[in-house]
Amino acid sequence: MAISGRPKRGVPEGLWLKCPKCKSTIFRKEAENRFNVCPECEHHFYLPAADRIRQLLDEDSFEEWFNDLIPMDPLGFHDRISYRDRIDGEQAKTQMLDAAVVGRGYIRGRGVVVGITDFAFMAGSMGSVVGEKLTLAAEEATRLSLPLIFVSGSGGGARMQEGIFSLMQMAKVSAALARYDKSGGLYISILTNPTMGGVAASFAMQGDIAFAEPGALIGFAGKRTIWNTVRIELPEGFQTSEFLLQHGFIDRIVHRKDLRTEVARIIDFCEK
Repeated sequence: MAISGRPKRGVPEGLWLKCPKCKSTIFRKEAENRFNVCPECEHHFYLPAADRIRQLLDEDSFEEWFNDLIPMDPLGFHDRISYRDRIDGEQAKTQMLDAAVVGRGYIRGRGVVVGITDFAFMAGSMGSVVGEKLTLAAEEATRLSLPLIFVSGSGGGARMQEGIFSLMQMAKVSAALARYDKSGGLYISILTNPTMGGVAASFAMQGDIAFAEPGALIGFAGKRTIWNTVRIELPEGFQTSEFLLQHGFIDRIVHRKDLRTEVARIIDFCEK
């Protein structure tokens, strides 16, 4: 008990978080005000799809599309728990039906079609709903002659619980992007931490312009998987956005606070 006789107040949970890069303890609200960027070392934390929409698009300009698509369980898949139960749990946790959000919005007054994959829902893995949404978004961007922006935050690649139904999404989205490119569309791919597996092997690396956030993990198989299969020791910083920029795989590394301005600038430049 405190001297006044009142119970001693504790610090409420969740007010502080520890940066995995610089190890600083930072005030959560301050990081959130900076779009989940560490104020000490500029480490980019995970950012939910809804916050990315607020960051990139003009206020109240986003119109979500195809938000009634629901994942099924075509294989009756069951590991530790059934796939159906896993989906129900992810939907309750994230308040999302699946790992992708697509729609139309404006960036500094410029109309765009946007697709975002969210790591919080099964590591942002690409199942049939994610692939269908991204394909439909690319087809609508083609029909409307609007720039297309995909923001990738997928560490799970193709979703194994849907088997070939998941793997075929890589080809399906890529084919839609090829048709969009043939129509003369501008596709900007924004790679965030992490962008791995079948997502990196398909739509994420096909942009006309490829931006990446600082320190993002980008690649196909992870470092540990590569070592366990082919026993190759990888270079320092392998599969980071900085390494990819150095070796010509991406066009630019852009701080999260500058993304909206840089995307608008690219749209203006390419439309001239």
